[in-house]
Amino acid sequence: MDNITQETTTRAFWGNRWWQLVIGIVCMALVANLQYAWTLFVGPMNARHHWGEASIQLAFTIFILTETWLVPLEGMLVDKFGPRPVVAVGALCAGLSWVMNSYATTLGMLYASAVIGGIGAGGVYGTCVGNALKWFPDRRGLAAGLTAAGFGAGAAITVIPIANMITRSGYEHAFLFFGILQGVSILLLALLLVRPVLRQQGARKSKFAVSKADFTSRQMIKTPVFWVIYASFVAVAAGGLMATAQIGPIARDWGLARIPMSFFGVTLPLLTMTLSIDNIFNGLTRPLCGFISDKIGRENTMFVIFIGEGLALLGLMRFGSNPYAFMTFAALIFLFWGEIFSIFPAICADTFGSKYAAANAGTLYTAKGTAALLVPIASVLAATGGWNLVFIVSAVITITAGVSAKFVLAPMRSRWIESHNEPQGVFAAAGNGNPSRLSHWPEQTGE
Repeated sequence: MDNITQETTTRAFWGNRWWQLVIGIVCMALVANLQYAWTLFVGPMNARHHWGEASIQLAFTIFILTETWLVPLEGMLVDKFGPRPVVAVGALCAGLSWVMNSYATTLGMLYASAVIGGIGAGGVYGTCVGNALKWFPDRRGLAAGLTAAGFGAGAAITVIPIANMITRSGYEHAFLFFGILQGVSILLLALLLVRPVLRQQGARKSKFAVSKADFTSRQMIKTPVFWVIYASFVAVAAGGLMATAQIGPIARDWGLARIPMSFFGVTLPLLTMTLSIDNIFNGLTRPLCGFISDKIGRENTMFVIFIGEGLALLGLMRFGSNPYAFMTFAALIFLFWGEIFSIFPAICADTFGSKYAAANAGTLYTAKGTAALLVPIASVLAATGGWNLVFIVSAVITITAGVSAKFVLAPMRSRWIESHNEPQGVFAAAGNGNPSRLSHWPEQTGE
């Protein structure tokens, strides 16, 4: 980067934006177990306390809702105070949550822990994604994708050690040990996080629609273009979740779950093998599609990927009775679905600016919670029309979202950004609720 100030040349090496991205990815990996490793503890907890799996899983639902719906507030705190204090508090909450789980003897304590854990996970997730968007206005898709991919990678690395510790020492010890380990590690990394020093200048040239103005979340939610983006996020997230959440039951109903499958010399039951491959593709697609969207545009990527997901859903419906076809189309569904966690934060920052990117991306992230509330519809559809109806409805939703992204969202967003980037609006009066009309670019070292 050019025009580096003397102040930034004296900053420590971790002030470089690529190091900031790595720190964010590691923080995401460390907090991921709160979501992805939870399933390992349900059985042992039920065996010890006989609370019933449904009652125990309610704690997970509370965690997800708290994690999702508080991200806008946590994002506002990041925009105001910087990433360090928010991630530090998130680290304490994440660690405390699992420590509480290790001592929980009542469902009430378990549910309270879920709320604290949700606050912690949301604080870390929203901060790291928002910080990546601010540091990389030129590579938002890639940065958000790599950060989001870290959320899955952490669980992939630690799931086996956690499972082994539960078997060897009990679930309480695993909660306590990993709760302290993860909490302390994130806390130490939080001390290295740096808020980018934003300098005002003309917006960097781009062949895609990028806003020169910065909008607060309150201003953002008053715009029609935001709600079109939000509806698209909900549609694709719900359509994908309705299918991906049912992969296990579908495999069992079709008699495929226990068929032994060999892959690179490893033989596992088909369902286990499928889920392992799906998780790899779900992580891979986030930085990959984010990178592609940086090159060909957000809506163009959404058009191709969302339609691809719909076709993969229809392919699984039509050919899924074959074990190899089942594994292939299931992997494609996850490949085309997981990218929503990179493209949507990026398109949000492109449209509403970098200055309030954490709060704005957090507000958009609540679409995940809205979509999760629609997932039970899949069970209703399966009961009335079988799995084929689930696939058809999911495919129609995602294909419609892809077509809408290209022919509705793209021109609408382009017109809206162009109208707010007009030169006469650059020096809008301050203090009247108007957005800042100058783009912000981070200063940093090591570029």
